[in-house]
Amino acid sequence: MYKILMTYKSQEGLERLRANKDFSLSVATGLSPEVIKKEIADCDALLVRSEIKVTPEIMAAAPKLKFIGRAGTGVDNIDVGEATRRGIVVTNVPSGNTISAAEHTIGLLLALARNICSGNNSLKNHQWDRKKLIGTELAGKTLGIIGLGKIGREVARRLRSFEMRVLAYDPYLVRDSLGDSEIKIVGLDELLGNSDVITLHTPLNEETKNLINKDTISRMKDGVILINCARGPLINEPDVLSALESGKIKGVALDVFAQEPPEDFSLIDNEKVIVTPHLAASTAEAQIKIAREMAEMLIDYFTRGIIRNAVNMPALDLATYSEMLPYIQLSEKMGLFVSQVIAGGIGELEMEFSGKVCDYHTSILVSGGLVGLLKTVLDIPINLVNAQAIARERAIKFQETRLGEARDYTNFIRMKVKSADSVMTIAGTVFANQDLRLVEIQGRKIDLQPRGGILYLVNTDKPGILGKIGTLLGQNNINIAGLELGRDKPGGQAITLISVDSRVGNRILQQLTEIEGIELARYLELG
Repeated sequence: MYKILMTYKSQEGLERLRANKDFSLSVATGLSPEVIKKEIADCDALLVRSEIKVTPEIMAAAPKLKFIGRAGTGVDNIDVGEATRRGIVVTNVPSGNTISAAEHTIGLLLALARNICSGNNSLKNHQWDRKKLIGTELAGKTLGIIGLGKIGREVARRLRSFEMRVLAYDPYLVRDSLGDSEIKIVGLDELLGNSDVITLHTPLNEETKNLINKDTISRMKDGVILINCARGPLINEPDVLSALESGKIKGVALDVFAQEPPEDFSLIDNEKVIVTPHLAASTAEAQIKIAREMAEMLIDYFTRGIIRNAVNMPALDLATYSEMLPYIQLSEKMGLFVSQVIAGGIGELEMEFSGKVCDYHTSILVSGGLVGLLKTVLDIPINLVNAQAIARERAIKFQETRLGEARDYTNFIRMKVKSADSVMTIAGTVFANQDLRLVEIQGRKIDLQPRGGILYLVNTDKPGILGKIGTLLGQNNINIAGLELGRDKPGGQAITLISVDSRVGNRILQQLTEIEGIELARYLELG
C-alpha cells in the first residue's frame, strides 16, 4: 500500500483516490517543518500547496518518497534540484486553476480600471465623491501578456471580447507561430513600449525573476497598468513603488507577493495599488479540478508507471507518454543488457534514433538507457527523473542523434556504450502490439525478445559447439526456451543468445568457457 501525506484540506475531488485500496491518504494541515519530517518518514508521496517549503532536509527524512505533487502551478516552494538528484518526481497541476486564474486577473483589471475598490471604500465611509473616481475604458486599449501559456491564452481570449488589441511575449514561442491572428507575438521591448495594460503569466525562474524592474519599467508607456497574478518575485517591488510615485505606472493590481504573507507593506499601502491574498486559484471549482487531477496523476504513477505534468522531466501528456512507454522500456532493456556484458566502468553512452521514435522526446529514452546501464551498479535508486543527473555526477558522457527515416524498421534505436576496456553496440525496435525486440548486437543481426534469463556467449562459429552447450545445460536441468545466433561470417566469431527458464550460475558459466571455441559466457537477467 502506498502512503500519501496531504498537507492541505480538500474534501471533494479525491473520491477515486480514497476508494483505491492501494493507497492510504493522511491529511494534516498547519504542520511545522519538524512535524512534517516525522509525518513523512514512511510516505511514498507528498501533496502540498504553496505554504509548505519542501526542503532537502524534509526529503532526507523520507527515504521512501517518490512523488511530490504541487496542488497548483508554481513549484518555487519545492527544491526541484534536490528532488531530481534523489529521483523524486515533482509534478504540478497547471490546468486545474486556469479558468479561475484568468477570471481573477480580469476581475482585478476591471476593479483597477474602474476604481471599484476605491468607490466601494469611499461609499462605505459615507462619501459620495464621483469626480475622484473617473475610470478608464478597456475598449481600444492594448493588452500586453507576458507568458502565453494556458492562463495567458484564456486571459487573451476573454479580453479580446472587450475589444482590446492583444500583444504577447513568450520566449518559447516564435513570432507568428501561434496561428491566432488576433494575438500578435512580439519581442519584449515592443510589448513594453506599446501596451496600456501589462499582465504577467510566466513561470518564475532565473530568467524571469525581477523581470519587472527599473530598466523594464523605463521602457513602458507612461500611465501603464500592471497586473500580477502569477508569481510575486516576477516584479521588483521597490522599483514598482517608485514608478507609481512618479506616475510612470498608473495603477497596480497584485495577487502574489515577493514574500507571503508580506512583511513589508510599502507597496500594498499605496493608494494606486489593489491587492488580494493569493486568491487567483481559490475557487471551489478550481480546487475540485486540481484534486481530481492530482488523484489521477498519483494513481497513474504508482499503478501504471505513467508520469504526467512533471516539472523535472520533459512535459508529456498521458497519450504521448503511453505511446512512448514501449520505447522507454526498450531503451532500459538495452542498457541493462549492455551493463551485464561490457567490461570496465562505463564512460560514455551514444544513442541514435531513426523512424517514428524521432517524433517523441528522445531525451527521455536516453534517460531510460542510463537507468538500464546503471541500475545494477548503484546503491541508490535511479529512475527517469535522476538518471541524467547521476550520470553527470559520475562523469559519464551521453549524447543523442536523430537520423530521421529508418531503413529496415518503422522505428530503430541503436546504443553505443564505451567503457575503459571495451565498446559495445546494441540495437532494437518496437513491433506492433508493443513487441520489444533486440535486432542487432555488435553489428550482428539477431531477433530476440529482451525478457527473462539470457545466456550470452561469444564463440567460434563451428560445428558441434551448440550441441555441447545444450548437453551441458541439460545435465544441469536448465531448459532452453529459445536460441538466437548472430555471426559476422560463416566460420567466424558468433554471438549466441539462449533464453533459459532458470538461472545459470557461475559454476556452469565456468564450465561453458572450458568448451573449446567459447570465449565468453555471461548470464543476463532482463526482467
